[in-house]
Amino acid sequence: MTQSGMMQSLAKKRIAVVGLGLSGLATVRFLLNAGIRPVLMDSRSKPAGIEQIAPEKVDGIYLGELDANRLAKMDMIVLSPGLSPTHPAIRFALAQGVELVGDVELFARVNNKPVIAITGSNGKSTVTKLVEAMLNASGINALAAGNIGLPVLDAIARPGVDVFVLELSSFQLDTTRSLHSIASCILNVSADHLDRYRDLTAYAASKQRVYQHTQLAVFNLADSATTPEQAVHTLGISLADSAYGIVQLADTAWLQVAGEPLLPVAQMTLFGAHNQFNALVACALALAAGASRDGLITALTQFVSLPHRCILVAQKHGVRWINDSKATNIGATQAAIAGLRPGVKGKLILIAGGDAKGADVRELAPVLQHDVQQLITLGQDGAAIAALKPGSIQVKTLAEAVKVAAKLATSGDMVLLSPACASLDMFNSYGDRGEQFAAAVKAEVL
Repeated sequence: MTQSGMMQSLAKKRIAVVGLGLSGLATVRFLLNAGIRPVLMDSRSKPAGIEQIAPEKVDGIYLGELDANRLAKMDMIVLSPGLSPTHPAIRFALAQGVELVGDVELFARVNNKPVIAITGSNGKSTVTKLVEAMLNASGINALAAGNIGLPVLDAIARPGVDVFVLELSSFQLDTTRSLHSIASCILNVSADHLDRYRDLTAYAASKQRVYQHTQLAVFNLADSATTPEQAVHTLGISLADSAYGIVQLADTAWLQVAGEPLLPVAQMTLFGAHNQFNALVACALALAAGASRDGLITALTQFVSLPHRCILVAQKHGVRWINDSKATNIGATQAAIAGLRPGVKGKLILIAGGDAKGADVRELAPVLQHDVQQLITLGQDGAAIAALKPGSIQVKTLAEAVKVAAKLATSGDMVLLSPACASLDMFNSYGDRGEQFAAAVKAEVL
């Protein structure tokens, strides 16, 4: 169906937009621009941004408890990724035959531009922005959107885009079935969002949906959960691989891309083994979309690390302070430690804790025992993490954690904030947590 045909089809439907966060508001704008008057619902009594919507332009705004009977009268529900499809009101509507989609599914139905699709428990934002940078450096107008911040239905209105590079969460993939991509990947699967999925297998199955309708599935040879279950063209990547991996040339480590050396690892702006893997995946995805090798090199040598992802906050008296607040699950913290520990001459002092989102924190035990010399914990699940390592120190605030770390750290040490947990038990967001960490470090040691 053509884009105009799809919009005409949507115009005939009774549509409810449920959840008025960033993606929900973008969906409302998209529908209004197409002359469609949706019904709006949100479980919150006053969602931020609701004032942007003129009540006379929609067919009703209903806040608070979701109205199951009203939803059951719809033809389509566009559900925010922040709300579970298992919500009783949603389940009731589905039982009456109402179609459930997300904003990514709407995007997929009207988009006619090439797409790169990226998911994974950790690293997907870095890879998404790297691919975008590689394509733009190759003269291809690429735009990153999705879970990274720019809603896909806002992105589709941008003029002059050649390729959309989409970061997709498992929640978004749960309501997506029509997305076609020239290349897609699952970077890794580790315990996350187990407060929403029944187990890790169900969570991994949601990630597998990214491989639907893809021309090339890129996966992690070291993580069997990323292996495509569908019969598609595949490319497995690991640091030890001969086609995409790390090779030694004259005692220098190089990125090997598509069987040929690309550039010395030391010339990358990103550091750590996990980012070497991310770079290789980004290269494979970007090449599939037409990037040049010169474009890959330009991006890898100029890329600025994303906020709160292994960022050097300060270096004083030989001690490095690293903000990895974006590590909101166990796998992210494991990857950060594995990537950073080889470059630490002294002690690695880890600050961790928060809301583990139902994950089994005992999975952290091996890395805490072998690679972390001092553990400082805080937050809702801080005590459970502290129990995994003798001599751990529990504190009540992040500022107190920084003070304790400053007293323990000596030249050659690294202090790493990598919480392995969500932040909302104590902070507004992982960004707020990272900013408070940076402020505390600067106040304490600079």
